[in-house]
Amino acid sequence: MSDNKKLLALLQRPLEPTFYPKDNGKTVVDLPENFLTERYRPIGASLQSRFGNDADTRIPVRNVSPPAISFAEAVPRRGGFSLFNPKHRQIAGDLINLFMNQPDVETLMSVAAYSRDRLNPILFQYALSVAIQHRPDTKDLNIPSFLELFPDSFVDPSVFPKLREEGAIVQAENRMTIDIPMNYTASDREDEQRLAYFREDIGVNLHHWHWHLVYPGEGPDRVVNKDRRGELFYYMHQQLIARYNVERFCNRLARVRPLTNLREPLPEGYFPKIIRSLNNRAFPPRPQNTVLRDINRVDDSVTFTVSDLERSESRIAESIDGGYVVGPGGNRIPLDERTGIDVLGNIMEPSALSVNSQFYGNYHGNLHNIIAYSHDPDNRFLEGYGVVGEFQTAMRDPSFYRLHAQVDNMFHRYKRTLQPYNANQLNYNGIQIQSLGVQLNRANAPANVLLTYWQRSQVDLATGLDFGPEGNVFASFTHLQHAPFTFRLTVNNTSGATRRGTCRIFIGPKVDERNTGLTMDEQRLLMIELDKFTVNLNPGTNNIVRRSEQSSVTIPYERTFRQVALSNINEPSTEQFRFCNCGWPHHLLIPKGTPEGMQFDLFAMISNYADDTVNQEFDENVNCNDSHSFCGLRDQLYPDRRPMGYPFDRRMPTAVRSLTDFTRGNTNMATSQVQIRFTNTVIART
Repeated sequence: MSDNKKLLALLQRPLEPTFYPKDNGKTVVDLPENFLTERYRPIGASLQSRFGNDADTRIPVRNVSPPAISFAEAVPRRGGFSLFNPKHRQIAGDLINLFMNQPDVETLMSVAAYSRDRLNPILFQYALSVAIQHRPDTKDLNIPSFLELFPDSFVDPSVFPKLREEGAIVQAENRMTIDIPMNYTASDREDEQRLAYFREDIGVNLHHWHWHLVYPGEGPDRVVNKDRRGELFYYMHQQLIARYNVERFCNRLARVRPLTNLREPLPEGYFPKIIRSLNNRAFPPRPQNTVLRDINRVDDSVTFTVSDLERSESRIAESIDGGYVVGPGGNRIPLDERTGIDVLGNIMEPSALSVNSQFYGNYHGNLHNIIAYSHDPDNRFLEGYGVVGEFQTAMRDPSFYRLHAQVDNMFHRYKRTLQPYNANQLNYNGIQIQSLGVQLNRANAPANVLLTYWQRSQVDLATGLDFGPEGNVFASFTHLQHAPFTFRLTVNNTSGATRRGTCRIFIGPKVDERNTGLTMDEQRLLMIELDKFTVNLNPGTNNIVRRSEQSSVTIPYERTFRQVALSNINEPSTEQFRFCNCGWPHHLLIPKGTPEGMQFDLFAMISNYADDTVNQEFDENVNCNDSHSFCGLRDQLYPDRRPMGYPFDRRMPTAVRSLTDFTRGNTNMATSQVQIRFTNTVIART
């Protein structure tokens, strides 16, 4: 096997030794004897003859001088690896740098093959995946999803013994699908369990992991310093919180309470029921009313006090109110209208782009850490961090949304310092949206009624069952789904000339969980972006039709759960799945709604393309550009010059009391009332 595709052999079954046959026994990596670890070097000759005699493909690895990886061995091979841990994050950045700096794919293969069996598997897979996605000679390689590598981070571990039994005894073509139960982390006595379908959704958690894979916090500048990275950190998480709050309304729960006081007990408990395959230890639970305390985890290099975290928040808040942040030498960097949110996002996360991490600290990261270690803050009981300590599991815990609601409030504090958009920033003279509606893609469907239901889907977990059976091993899981629908707009262009614009579509709730009407300021922070696309408007009447699956926010089910195997790498269908796992899962494009039908405001506007463009063209139908609202474009500028969340990211003028007031003076905007009905039935994916 030649070219960069052989790197995929290193991205399979991460706990199995590199020399162990890959791809269902079809592929073997031939290592130089000195690449074997101390455990296997004495029996190297017998290993080479034992494994892989029946392999279709052998991948020879060139012998190179062993790379200097001792810095990365500081992360225990069978321990936790957390990107919220500053030391781990720096080690990951240095390892990415090592992989990025290899002169060619052949050398990268050697360096990575040597490193693979010596380093923490999650650290290794993360760093190599980031490097592959950013190297010019490997960036078109299809990276396996984290679900394929570590399914234990996403599903009830009780299914694994059943999967192994089925795989060991039954031939592949006769294997049964093992069902992953819904709501296995708590009973309905726990109110927060009403949101388990959202928090524990596999696609949601894969999205969160993959977004941080595309936007790593440390590493070479060309990897980290992407266009408007800090702003996208703000916007993607702001939309998460908006979506979560709207789902809470659908389930008769109040908005999530921001974590404003770190000295109050956390009323929400969480018992995750998932196990780390690295060491077969469970993610620790957090009982109700846990008190957050100073973290003194010396062995983990995570030490800070509650006061330290409060100080970081105060300094960020004071800088927002003052209109500038403080650089290392005391110089003032203004939080201006154009770049302020980006500067703030890089400080808050923080990333290597923070203008002054010494002064502002590790605010967002340590909010995660103070909760993740709350059950054992001084390592007294030798317990690892909870699920909030890792990107791929953090969104399962209700406390994730409390801490991010607080982070979100800090960003909104900054946005409130900006003036409302004026008429020139909102209007598009000569463009009138005369009608706006949505309809299901079925005959005689009523207008402006959307439907949601449960869907049972399957996923192949064989790739992640280390030392497990060959062939496919399927598990089924149940998730929210919506019936496909189409947006329809009638737009009149009275300018007499062809015009170009950006169509922006949002949906927002009209009432809260008590059926109380929302103020305009409340509603704007709950507006969910559904789509954004370019339109060409001829003089006169234009009919715009846009299908739900074309959304600029989401990726389809097939890409969220895409299987990667060396044996199918040359199939033509594989080519369209490059760099594609970043995006919100399409099955959660719209909120759940209610059985009786929940009322929403659908909003559309067409803004002037001349004020939107960043002077680059892209085709949203190729190279996975379809989820650019959340993930940007690869190697290009973010494809919209407007602030992310426009036009709802800023406060409204005092006179604007409702969405109707907002649209009344702007003919390029329109609203309509939409109902979302939830049907409590389960339909199998065909």
